[in-house]
Amino acid sequence: MRVTRESLIRIAKETTQERAYNNKDIIAAYLTGSLATDADPMLGGAADIDLVFVHTFQPIHEREFVKLTSDFHVDIHHRARAEFKSPRELRGDPWLGYEMFAPTLLFEREKFFDFVQAALRAGFEFEGPALTLQRSRKLMAKGRKLWMPLNDINEDAGPQDVKNYLDALFFIANAIAELSGPPIQERRLLLEFPARAEAADHPGMTAALLGLLGANNLSTDHLSAWLPGWRSAFEAACENPNAEISINSIRLNYYEKAIKAMLESDSPQAALWPLIHTWTLSALALPKEQIKEWRTACESLGLVGKKFPEHIEGLDRFLDEVEIMLDEIATANGLETSATI
Repeated sequence: MRVTRESLIRIAKETTQERAYNNKDIIAAYLTGSLATDADPMLGGAADIDLVFVHTFQPIHEREFVKLTSDFHVDIHHRARAEFKSPRELRGDPWLGYEMFAPTLLFEREKFFDFVQAALRAGFEFEGPALTLQRSRKLMAKGRKLWMPLNDINEDAGPQDVKNYLDALFFIANAIAELSGPPIQERRLLLEFPARAEAADHPGMTAALLGLLGANNLSTDHLSAWLPGWRSAFEAACENPNAEISINSIRLNYYEKAIKAMLESDSPQAALWPLIHTWTLSALALPKEQIKEWRTACESLGLVGKKFPEHIEGLDRFLDEVEIMLDEIATANGLETSATI
């Protein structure tokens, strides 16, 4: 089966038509993610189709995956109409704001979508400095909130502590990314972040982010050697119904092929994020005896053990640096700094 951008979009439309016909609660549907942009949706020959279905009422499930082949699947987010707040609130939402700003509409039963999007784009304010800083600061606040409890962590950090640390990094990295576009999704975080840091006139933040992930002394051989342990943990976690929803057998190739493709690219360190993040999510769903390889990898990165407190201190400094950068942007545009908000 030859898969192209066009064939994936066609599947998105067919899936939408079928669901909307059989479920009158669906009032709108749109395409988001890489297929809704000019970016190549393929990483290692695997991709997903990101669809959002808007329901009149609160849907039973927030997210589901539909397998097409071992390399392709549909990732459906179900949202209630109530989530689409006033345009004023949406403009300041770092995720849903961009999701609604430039999606590809596939279906609409009621004319709420045009109204929301027109109001969101009115006056060209959405991409202006005031709203951009507002969205970045919301992401920073989430990162800071996750960092604070980490100060009480000792050398016995476990999967939940590492997840909180990685989540904090994800929010902070996207606070920088938000200055020049939508948030970066999981697989592409380290691939796209350098360009976003450059756009923010702070290219050195790429090295800082990699350092906080423990990538400074990491070789491609390390990452390659960890892949069997990562895959084993991922497959085992898929058997646990309480595992985080993205740890799903349908998504195994989606992650694994992307990781391998990045390892063979000019940016092999970019593979670290999807590998260690999904490995950590898998470890959360597994007993201690099944996460020994995960712990060894994390210890090599300084994400558990004696070096972890140093990383937590480094995360604090990174937060401060980004907050200073945002304040400088605010001052340059005659806006309030974080100290005056």
